[in-house]
Amino acid sequence: MKSTSNPDYTPFRLNIGGTTPRANWKILNIQSGDNVDFTGSCTDLAQFGDASVDEVYASHVFEHLSYVNDLLSALQEVHRILKPGCIFRCSVPDFEMLCKLFLHPSLTPEQRFYIMNVVFGGQQDPYDYHKVGLTWEFLSSYLSQAGFSSIRRVTEFGIFENDCSSIQFCGQLISLNIEATK
Repeated sequence: MKSTSNPDYTPFRLNIGGTTPRANWKILNIQSGDNVDFTGSCTDLAQFGDASVDEVYASHVFEHLSYVNDLLSALQEVHRILKPGCIFRCSVPDFEMLCKLFLHPSLTPEQRFYIMNVVFGGQQDPYDYHKVGLTWEFLSSYLSQAGFSSIRRVTEFGIFENDCSSIQFCGQLISLNIEATK
């Protein structure tokens, strides 16, 4: 949110798990890289103060966390760093949609393999494994438990080009995209 008391104020927007730069956004990633501004895990955002961030975006990050130990605490961390009234935009593979697509009788084995890859992760490095399948019911419940309000599903965000939140398969969006307000 733009500060009315300081016309030079630039909002602090955090892209968790991103790799592609975009003006007015900072990137936090578990792995260092050319465009990464902060290195660390989304389960520990201690490097950011309470209510210090104007907007948080995370595309295909939270499915990599254990639903037993890490998912809720990571969402609580996002809630903690967001300023009151600010928005968290989160995208994860839509487990319900992927299950429906997987069972479609016209799919080829290669198409089913692609869906399996989206469900379980690409498994190209130690961070590329999925530990939870999230649906609207599950993710909205976790977000509520973390303290978020005004949780709503959206079709697409349109913030970052070519990110996972807009992936389509057989004409269907396969990401669950949610906006939640602190």
